[in-house]
Amino acid sequence: MVVTRFAPSPTGYLHIGGLRTALYNYLWARHSKGQFRLRIEDTDTQRNNEGAMKAILEAFEWVGLTYDGEVEYQSKRLDIYKKYIKQLVDEGKAYNCYMSKEELDSLRETQMANKQTPRYDETWRPEEGKTLPPIPEGVEPVVRIKTPKEGTVTFFDGVRSMMNVDCSEIDDFVIARSNGMPTYNFVVTVDDALMGMTHVIRGDDHLTNTSKQILIYEALGFAVPKFYHVPMINNPQGKKLSKRDGALDVMDYKRKGFLPEALLNFLVRLGWSNKDQEIFSMEEMLELFDPSNINKSASSYNEEKLLWLNAHYIKNVSNERLAKELEFFDCFISGHDKKEILLDLCKERAQTLIELKESINKILERPTSYEEKGVKKFIKEDTSKTLELYFSVLEEVKDSLHLACDYEVVTKPFFEKYELKFPQLFQPIRLALTGGTQAPSVYDIMVILGFDEAKKRIFAAIEKNFNKEA
Repeated sequence: MVVTRFAPSPTGYLHIGGLRTALYNYLWARHSKGQFRLRIEDTDTQRNNEGAMKAILEAFEWVGLTYDGEVEYQSKRLDIYKKYIKQLVDEGKAYNCYMSKEELDSLRETQMANKQTPRYDETWRPEEGKTLPPIPEGVEPVVRIKTPKEGTVTFFDGVRSMMNVDCSEIDDFVIARSNGMPTYNFVVTVDDALMGMTHVIRGDDHLTNTSKQILIYEALGFAVPKFYHVPMINNPQGKKLSKRDGALDVMDYKRKGFLPEALLNFLVRLGWSNKDQEIFSMEEMLELFDPSNINKSASSYNEEKLLWLNAHYIKNVSNERLAKELEFFDCFISGHDKKEILLDLCKERAQTLIELKESINKILERPTSYEEKGVKKFIKEDTSKTLELYFSVLEEVKDSLHLACDYEVVTKPFFEKYELKFPQLFQPIRLALTGGTQAPSVYDIMVILGFDEAKKRIFAAIEKNFNKEA
């Protein structure tokens, strides 16, 4: 059975690169009818952030990535790690190192001065026939693993193919600090093994850790999982993604008005593809995703693509869903009698839920000012008279004005009788009803507002802005 995991550190909020990793692991587990686990790597007590920990769980709930079993917290598993560290020491596969931080810093400075790669010099590594230095007083040891002096660590990476790391390039790295806390590479290996991970899909910034982790797997007699190292997400210039480029907290995308479907669709394509397909439902992702098809090269963040996808999903989700989503932005229209028309009208132009809210508010809220450029262009000396005439015609049949086509039937003869062009009438009406000239169909706006409200706004605009004194 396939078992994957996502294992964030709660030292910062979950960003989109982390969410992409979680998504890939989720998709492969669900595609394979396996398990997807969530583990919080919180052993760095000094850097842990309680708010970030809650935000990770909140982000998972928002995007709908469900995990199997309970959330695992590394901070609750310290006794397990210490047991395996002791096992390695007892078996002679790891040892106590009493080199102080000052001695280690001095060693590295000397090596760098001699243009050597900084590495531990194995002073405390026990060897047959070797006499170790006297144990210094007052120095708590770290625990180092005994790495092979010869040979190669070889593993198959599902993205990069066969990888080979010469053992001579790996020094005796620390698996437990002087305060007894185990290190990242050690706890990750133990957790992945005990939790039965079969596939580890993660960013390629972890690639250098893999050879060390394999040595720990082998030392403890654990099975080694399959690895897939995903290239990073770059900004459009090919550099590391920053907050300015889009490396935001996942929940910031909710606050910016994105739907979770759009964000997941966007992320699945940042490093994986299925021919030229751009839009994927979750069902399609689950059916088609295979980590073997992850791209070998880095992907580039493209905000325009994300906005395009978000606009697509806004147009295609139900109006009930949109009304519910808008409540997050303090826009409450579920009880509006023209909700369907209002949403159908406004969602065609919206790229985000915030834009959708603004478009809705432009219609529902009476304007307090009018676009100056539009007034100068479209409000002429005879505009007020034309509007008054038009609404007097509508007044006669107002009880029959229920749909946009009802307004259209009345308006066409009015255009013909007074030899008007569309902008001469409709742009002043848009200005009066919404304060701007970029609003949707005038007919639809009047249907939503109702004749009486539309008339009030028209005559208020005439009084304030459309007469000669204004």
